[in-house]
Amino acid sequence: MKKENSIILSLTAILAISHLLISCDNEYIYAETVKIPEYTWHADNILKFEAPVEDTINAFDINLVIRTYNDYPYRNLFLFITTSSPERLTIRDTVEYFLADEKGDWYGSGLGDVNDLSVPFKSNIIFPAGGIYTFRIQQGMRESALRGITDIGIQIKKR
Repeated sequence: MKKENSIILSLTAILAISHLLISCDNEYIYAETVKIPEYTWHADNILKFEAPVEDTINAFDINLVIRTYNDYPYRNLFLFITTSSPERLTIRDTVEYFLADEKGDWYGSGLGDVNDLSVPFKSNIIFPAGGIYTFRIQQGMRESALRGITDIGIQIKKR
């Protein structure tokens, strides 16, 4: 019995260490999610994320996290994203993300009535300077009060 417990303990330790080594390879340098009040994203509610970036050598991917209820009325979402660098250079992007297919089946993963989707915003970018990068995200749909959005987040991950 002791030998079996020892083998199980050793295998568990090996798996845990392997997981840590793999996880460290693609670690997020920034990840934050903001809850949308009453699950209704008003057009004048501009979400602000401030990401500290020190690494100006390696490439990064920036992803957005979009969480919706199953009753979100559209299969897409338009966003206005304004990115400001520490030098106060500003870029404004208009992006469209598809959250469901033509049949209404949600992309991403779901738990109960909530769908969770991570989508690329910028890939393989090198930050030109260290400091705080600010991302302002505004919903760009035609409705001023967009119902069914529960959370919006941003993740910056080393490639």
